[in-house]
Amino acid sequence: MAMPLRQTVRVSTYLMQQKLLKRREKFPLIVELEPLFACNLACEGCGKIQHPAGVLKQRMPVAQAVGAVLESGAPMVSIAGGEPLMHPQIDEIVRQLVERRKYVFLCTNALLMRKKMDKFKPSPYFTFTVHIDGLRERHDASVAKDGTFDEAVEAIKEAKRRGFRVTTNSTFFNTDTPQTIIEVLDYLNDDLQVDEMMISPAFAYEKAPDQEHFLGVEQTRELFRKTFAGGNRRRWRLNHSPLFLDFLEGKVDFECTAWGIPNYSLFGWQRPCYLMSDGYVPTYRELIEKTDWSKYGRGRDPRCENCMAHCGYEPTAVLATMGSLKESIRAARETIAANRSH
Repeated sequence: MAMPLRQTVRVSTYLMQQKLLKRREKFPLIVELEPLFACNLACEGCGKIQHPAGVLKQRMPVAQAVGAVLESGAPMVSIAGGEPLMHPQIDEIVRQLVERRKYVFLCTNALLMRKKMDKFKPSPYFTFTVHIDGLRERHDASVAKDGTFDEAVEAIKEAKRRGFRVTTNSTFFNTDTPQTIIEVLDYLNDDLQVDEMMISPAFAYEKAPDQEHFLGVEQTRELFRKTFAGGNRRRWRLNHSPLFLDFLEGKVDFECTAWGIPNYSLFGWQRPCYLMSDGYVPTYRELIEKTDWSKYGRGRDPRCENCMAHCGYEPTAVLATMGSLKESIRAARETIAANRSH
């Protein structure tokens, strides 16, 4: 787990406060904030941008975006979309969240990143998270636009040169192989030297244009078991708990913790999670208290059957780590080792 030590301590303290002091049963680890749905790409596996033109033109006001994060109390926020850099006040949203010492991850396809970089300042609380699904041919095919990979690489290099923290987010499909995953993670880890990498099997969005290339559970386990063979997990700076990586390999199995990474968008708080939309509520409290969480998960909702995405299962892994001295020590050791190597 490659999370910086300062952030690790802050998040660990927050989790202990929720569980031990406040004794809250449900609380957010990180908020997925979508201040717009518009995007400058149309990725084949994306189910987030299929909205009427009037909705795609909307931009969330700064006060609303910041207020939602503060309402939840989460220590971290991932700003997605759509493409966040298309929001005219995205820099102000980031500035106000950083001012409140929230850890902000701005997710971007990087097409506008070099152009907009001057709007942001390097900070231990701010990270550019760049979408990279593979090396040049694979990534450009995934996002349906030639040249996107090369632009993302140049943006990452420029951001690193300026002192920004840069992580990547890679989604994998059944067209990927252990070798293609190893190649892109080696490149990101060793050549580009990004700070951290996040990985996830793709979720089968109902509205995604491409419905043929999503992974099933057994396919996912076999793919990552082979990818992680030979000690690769220890070489890469992966921004995941050891237990979540065990889960991807099939060494352990978990139930989804849908409430762990709640989603707030132009429509409000989304039920039940970032990936599925069963309606919206205006407040975080209503989301937590009035959602029937028992309806969701494998064996309960057919949409959940093949999901192994990090937004549902990483919170479960983190909570399981907290509840085990052995796993807590293991996670701490991996965090320290990753920080020493970078």
